[in-house]
Amino acid sequence: MSDTVQVVCENNGRRIDVPMGTTLHEVEQRLGLRGEHPFLAAFVNNRLKELGYRIYTPVTLRYVDITSFAGIRVYQRTACFVLHRAVRSLFPGATLHVRHSMGTGGFYCELEGHGPFTRDDAEALGGCMEELVRRDLPIRRTKALTSEVRELYREQGLDDKVALLDTRPRLYSKLYLLDGLAGYFYGSVAPSTGYLRRFAVEPYCNGFYLALPRRTDPERLDTKIHQDKMFDIFREYQSWVRIMGVPTVGDINSKVLEGDAGGLIKIAEAFHERKFAEVADAIRQANLERGVRMVLISGPSSSGKTTSAKRLGIQLGVLGLKPVMISLDDYFVDREKTPRDAEGNYDYEALEAIDLKLFNDHLRRLVRGESVDIPRYDFITGKRQWHRNPLTLDERSILIVEGIHGLNPRLTPGIPDGQKFRIYISCFTSVAMDNVSRISTTDNRLLRRLTRDATQRGADARTTLARWASVRQGEERHIFPYQEHADVMLNSSLFYEISVLRTFAEPLLREVPDTLPEFDEARRMLKFLDNFIPIAPDEIPPTSVLREFIGGSSFLY
Repeated sequence: MSDTVQVVCENNGRRIDVPMGTTLHEVEQRLGLRGEHPFLAAFVNNRLKELGYRIYTPVTLRYVDITSFAGIRVYQRTACFVLHRAVRSLFPGATLHVRHSMGTGGFYCELEGHGPFTRDDAEALGGCMEELVRRDLPIRRTKALTSEVRELYREQGLDDKVALLDTRPRLYSKLYLLDGLAGYFYGSVAPSTGYLRRFAVEPYCNGFYLALPRRTDPERLDTKIHQDKMFDIFREYQSWVRIMGVPTVGDINSKVLEGDAGGLIKIAEAFHERKFAEVADAIRQANLERGVRMVLISGPSSSGKTTSAKRLGIQLGVLGLKPVMISLDDYFVDREKTPRDAEGNYDYEALEAIDLKLFNDHLRRLVRGESVDIPRYDFITGKRQWHRNPLTLDERSILIVEGIHGLNPRLTPGIPDGQKFRIYISCFTSVAMDNVSRISTTDNRLLRRLTRDATQRGADARTTLARWASVRQGEERHIFPYQEHADVMLNSSLFYEISVLRTFAEPLLREVPDTLPEFDEARRMLKFLDNFIPIAPDEIPPTSVLREFIGGSSFLY
């Protein structure tokens, strides 16, 4: 019996035989792979594995670096672990909270129990991280009895991690160790601290900003950020979930196990309704003061723009205004005319995917008081159809236009800025897995889109996952640069929603076969969802933003 196995490397097309038990890092060295950036992990038969993973059977490999979506996540997790270790060394009495993403890849963080975070604190923390990187300390992954892992977490004061273990009991649990510090991440990390090449710590608000490289430009490090409106939204919601007692998944799970899922739904939905009412008041005031006639709603994919527009319309109606809705999606050109991205795929995120000439002609005619037949785009056939009931504006009308390009000034060049009210909506996930492992807003939106596309757009999970990278790249180019132009921002996330989406998304994700490149992302999301106690959707009101994705909405789409 042979004691070697064959390895096929997709990075350079080579095939080599290696001894059984060889690590991915050792294979990388034997292959002589040299990339512009260090490899952080590798796909092994379409499963992402850490570089310490040992090979015992024939495999196909694809190494990834920081320029891939999988690679940047590895880099970010590793940076957060190194940051946690540095905080423990410098501020042993403080609790680190990685609050949310900011800038082009970094995170806003706070130290609970420390007091004001100063420039000197930032320099000391950054210096401690640099020392940990210089020492190139190993990050070890192991599995142990959950009872032993729980005790280790308890000894280190990691109560947030204990809460998650207690609500999702397993016989064995995964554990990472860095210089004696225990950690948990729902994804791979680098094999050692030396893989971190660029980072910086800058004081910001009540805490600090951990600046990390861009995926699209790893040599660049943005230490000066200008996202005040987005920051305020995150801060408001995170303060609110702390007051509600559900800042982490373990806390939500505990409430569900106590039978209080219905209460969580009611509170979250009431908070949403209050925010929609506040924005409607602001629009009414802008209408009186500067003659605003048009509300432009923008946001990335699966942000809940359509339902938010309809709920906002109801609140405007309460104030005596007459909302008229238009979706930019209905102005998509026919599918065969859609521009393509660098990989040759349809680029629905490009502004040119919209029939701008027709859209602006309709705007001009509506403003003149004419009746206009509005198109309807069929996502299954990829063809434009037409509404039977034309739209008309009168003196009380407020035109609400929702779509990903709503804040792009090229969309509505013929409308004076003073007549526009701009809203940016996204799913700013405010609940964390634990204090250090945040939940990506992108993952939350992906779960929404998987569920919606399967039931409403004829796309299976593999198709949605295959397109997701292109969607995110389009968002980085066409949506995020304009988000701070908004008059107001709205958070469409509901702190209970991932617990509901689990039931819908899991069977879809399990259908992705392991022979496809999308398998690892499906597998990663399944592992992520396993941390949530499911919540039945029965008590979710028919006007909820979440109904746009799971079905059962009282709105027509």
